[in-house]
Amino acid sequence: MPEPETTKELPPLAPEKLAVSLAEGWRGEICHVALTNSTGQLRRYKITDPSFHNWMGLALAMRNEAISDFPICNKSFNLSYCGFDL
Repeated sequence: MPEPETTKELPPLAPEKLAVSLAEGWRGEICHVALTNSTGQLRRYKITDPSFHNWMGLALAMRNEAISDFPICNKSFNLSYCGFDL
């Protein structure tokens, strides 16, 4: 059986382009956004995980509640602290 190719040379990135990709993670939707500059190099790359959007929900759920209830509420939402649900 031939060995599979493990790496492949990619073509250069197109200049001045925007690319958006959505992938499903175990907590929900993960969004990747890439922006290239005039020479085709990455100018900006941003990843947003599902927890980013759901921290506001936890804040609303905790409104007028005792701070001692935070661990239980936090585990109910099961959010990522550092934003790495990837």
